[in-house]
Amino acid sequence: MVTLAVDCMGGDHGTSVTLLACKQFLQAHPEAKLLLVGLPQALQHFQHPRATLVAASEVVTMEDPLEVALRRKKDSSMRVAIEQVKSGPAQAAVSAGNTGALMAISRYVLKTLDGIDRPAIAGQFPNARGGGTTMLDMGANVDCTPEHLLQFAVMGSALVTVLQGTTSPTVGLLNIGEEAIKGGENIKKAAELLRSAAKSGDLNFYGNVEGNDIFLGTTDLVVCDGFVGNVALKASEGLATMMSGFLRESFSASIFTKIAAIFSYSILSAFKNKMDHRRYNGAALLGLRGLVFKSHGSADAFAFENALRRAYDAARNDLTAQVQERIAHAAPLLQGSATPSNPDTD
Repeated sequence: MVTLAVDCMGGDHGTSVTLLACKQFLQAHPEAKLLLVGLPQALQHFQHPRATLVAASEVVTMEDPLEVALRRKKDSSMRVAIEQVKSGPAQAAVSAGNTGALMAISRYVLKTLDGIDRPAIAGQFPNARGGGTTMLDMGANVDCTPEHLLQFAVMGSALVTVLQGTTSPTVGLLNIGEEAIKGGENIKKAAELLRSAAKSGDLNFYGNVEGNDIFLGTTDLVVCDGFVGNVALKASEGLATMMSGFLRESFSASIFTKIAAIFSYSILSAFKNKMDHRRYNGAALLGLRGLVFKSHGSADAFAFENALRRAYDAARNDLTAQVQERIAHAAPLLQGSATPSNPDTD
């Protein structure tokens, strides 16, 4: 039996989405239990034999600065959910709340794994192969050293293996070209480290990849710094919204286009399903001594349920142990390439 701790108060919609998603998730996963964390008055009407209510007196809002979320709201639903993972009742925590606060609280409560300097956010993009391309970092670390990118590749490989069943996932380093001479010094150094890791059997390095390779599915995993990853994420979301708007506008332009839309319904539905970002909701916070998954703040019940499902699969397959095992195997390379940490930033 796998137990997840759910921050029911997080996100743009709060309990109106999270509780419905939890109900649907429990129906689909008979071997799962949920710890529903939130304000008692907001959760009192939810009843299920495999759900337990855990009271919290505060809520971290999307506008709360890190200091407030971390130091003042010590009984927030977000923090209490993460503490369930640290103390043992839950194997993973899920929240749709403030991303910065979630990362800060998770790192403070759970701490990072040995051999990992900075946790990273790993999410998925739909690709042309019909699956998803995993990418990290998605915004947790704006400035990354080559050593950080190597750590991301090791952790991301474990994630893809656990969630997608790929024993030796291919790793691509996001660059402005496939050639080894392309990119800045950090990228060139990172490529050298990744090639060394491939030679020692720590990962399966494909080489440099470009932005279009994310959606072509050229590699199972794409590694980049958090600035580039977040820009790619927001750009793809904007493009998807624009395309959806264009299609809706085009098919509603006249009576003839509306008739055409009726005849094209099955094709349009299949297209929408393939492009539906909600299917890929649920980003893993990798590098911590416990599992935490971040749902999109604007997620609906379908999307939040997918975040719960990804957390469940990760916990059921013991993702943390898989990450630790890969880090231990790559320890000689990680230690040999390590640079002194800056106490002001790390």
